[in-house]
Amino acid sequence: MSFDLWIAFVAASAVMLAIPGPTVLLVVSYALGHGRQTALATVAGVVLGDFTAMTASMLGLGVLLAASAALFTALKLLGAAYLVWLGVKLWRAPVADGPAASAQAAVRPLRLFAHAFAVTATNPKSIVFFVAFLPQFLDAARPFVGQVAVMEASFLALAALNATAYALAASAAGGAIRRPSIRRAVNRVGGSFLIGAGLLAALWRRA
Repeated sequence: MSFDLWIAFVAASAVMLAIPGPTVLLVVSYALGHGRQTALATVAGVVLGDFTAMTASMLGLGVLLAASAALFTALKLLGAAYLVWLGVKLWRAPVADGPAASAQAAVRPLRLFAHAFAVTATNPKSIVFFVAFLPQFLDAARPFVGQVAVMEASFLALAALNATAYALAASAAGGAIRRPSIRRAVNRVGGSFLIGAGLLAALWRRA
C-alpha cells in the first residue's frame, strides 16, 4: 500500500469516524452515566467490534448482506432492538451510592464491553460500508492481505482514539455531576439517545 493511498485512507476514515453514530452514542451515554472506567471498557468493545465487522466484510459477509435483503433486514432489526433495550436499561438504571455503587462498578465494565462489542460488530451498515469503502484504497498490483492488514490496523487505531476522546470528554462531564437527581437525568438523556438511535436504525433503508 503506497504512502499516498494510505494517507487518503486515513483522512477518509477520520472524517467518517468523527460523525457520531450509534456506537459513539453508546460510548457517550455510558461514560456520562458511569464514569471513565466503564467508558474505557466500551472503547475496547468498540475496537473489537470494528475489527470483527471489518474482517467479516473482507471474508464476504458484507457481500452476502448486500445481496440478501432479508438477511440485511433481520440483522438490522436485531441490532436496533438491542440498542432500544440498552436505552431502556440505562433509562431505568438506579443511581446508587456507597458500597452498593462500588459493587456494581466491579462487574459493570465487562458487561459494557460486551454491549459495545455487540452493537458495533452486528451493525449491518458497518459491514456493508466496509465492503464498499475498503476496496477504494486497494492497489491491485500489491498483495491483498498486507494491504487489508494495514487498513484494519490504521482504522482500529483511529476508532480507538475517536471513541476514547468522546468517552473521556463525556466522563469528565459526568464526573462533575454529583447529585443523584442530576445523574438520573443524565442516564435518561443517554437512554433516550440510545432508544432514538435504535429506532433510526430500524427505519433506515438501503439506497
